Amino acid sequence: QVRLVESGGGSVQAGGSLNLSCAASGFPYSEYCVAWFRQGPGKEREAVALINSGRSSTYYADSVNGRFTISQDSAKESVSLVMNMLQPEDTAMYFCAAREAPCATMDQPPASIFSYWGQGTQVAVSS
Repeated sequence: QVRLVESGGGSVQAGGSLNLSCAASGFPYSEYCVAWFRQGPGKEREAVALINSGRSSTYYADSVNGRFTISQDSAKESVSLVMNMLQPEDTAMYFCAAREAPCATMDQPPASIFSYWGQGTQVAVSS
C-alpha cells in the first residue's frame, strides 16, 4: 500500500523559509514522478514543483522558480521542498503527489495524472 506523508509546514513571516518533506512508503515502482501541489483559499490545486526518479529532472512553476528547490534523498524514500523568500501568496495547503511513471517537465502537470496523494501540510506566510 502506497503511503505519502507530508511534514514541515508552519507559519512564517514574509521572507522566511520552510522545508517540507514527503515520506513515501510502499512505492514499488522503479520509475516515478513526485510533485508538490498547493491549494490556497478559493483557488485551484496547482503544481509548484516536480522531480523524476533516475535522472532527477525537475519542473518549477514560474511563481516559485528561483525560490523553491525540490530534491530527493539518496535512498529515494523522501522528497523535500525547500521554500525560500516566502511571500503571503505562498500561503496554502501543500500536498505531495506521486505517479508510477516519469512526468513531462516542460509544462505544469495536472493533478489528474497523479495516482497517490498525501494529506497535506499547511503553510501560512504573514506580511
